[in-house]
Amino acid sequence: MLNGKVVLITGGTGSFGNKFVETILRDYPNVKKIVIYSRGELKQYNMKQKYPEKDFPQIRYLIGDVRDAERLKMACDGVDVIIHAAAIKQVDTAEYNPRECIKTNVNGAVNVIDAALSCGVKDVVALSTDKACAPINLYGATKLTSDKLFIAANNIKGSRDIRFSVVRYGNVMGSRGSVIPFFIKLRDEGAKELPITDMRMTRFNISLQEGVDLVMWALGHHLGGELFIPKIPSYRITDVAMAIAPNLPMKEIGIRPGEKLHEEMITPTDSLSTIDLGKYYAILPSVAFNHSAESYLKHHNAKYVEQGFYYASDNNSEWDTVESLREKFAKVIPGFVVK
Repeated sequence: MLNGKVVLITGGTGSFGNKFVETILRDYPNVKKIVIYSRGELKQYNMKQKYPEKDFPQIRYLIGDVRDAERLKMACDGVDVIIHAAAIKQVDTAEYNPRECIKTNVNGAVNVIDAALSCGVKDVVALSTDKACAPINLYGATKLTSDKLFIAANNIKGSRDIRFSVVRYGNVMGSRGSVIPFFIKLRDEGAKELPITDMRMTRFNISLQEGVDLVMWALGHHLGGELFIPKIPSYRITDVAMAIAPNLPMKEIGIRPGEKLHEEMITPTDSLSTIDLGKYYAILPSVAFNHSAESYLKHHNAKYVEQGFYYASDNNSEWDTVESLREKFAKVIPGFVVK
């Protein structure tokens, strides 16, 4: 699928970008070029230590910001596939710096779309978040806007052979900003207790590799306009704490501004346009000029979910336990032990 292709990853030095590059090199050894597009030279330097240019000449590192439309168009020259992972992701950072969040998450999405349309790109997959579903914080609202922009871009492509789609998923296990390394750090530094925002809190749980696999699947199967959602387990925040430090007491500190008690990925209203693909769900575009609902169903060999279907982290049918969380942590976090 990616052999012989030029792939550009915005925000390519992040946790997702690193795992995506690792997967491409493993599964598509004849990829023509991988372009890492990001604004942090230190993160690019660190990534170059893992993938030095002399050993991986197919990887190129470009300093650039998705806010910079002209630089982005230069970077997209000759690109076949764009994976858009760049974003301001921290909820509290977005609340305190709303204009900066909008510039990156919304204006940046417009720039990616324009660059893709101008440069002959064939496939674009944008990464979203469960916080974009019924958003209550600015980060979620900007990502919902971004999602809508990418989905609607299929209606303005004209005669161009290009497809835009979105993937939405929950908390990535062990990634930067995840509560898991935070709890491990507190435990290893001798904390006497673990701070829990709310003992009832639940979240969706996905590994970096599962997130990459979803993007790869979307690239290989999308018609354009779908918002793909994986079927993944939920966890209770108290079980995460127990899995990491069973001997430490927990102290409830209260939900932070802009934070939900439970996350959602499909609302009852979304169910009216949601189809079940087996391993994944897909929310179909509300306005689509290129494909009918029937063509999406036939292409994906799918069926509609029941009206009123609701997919949230607290009503999930699949749950991680303390034991299963420990097994997963051991696979994705180097040197993980229970203390």
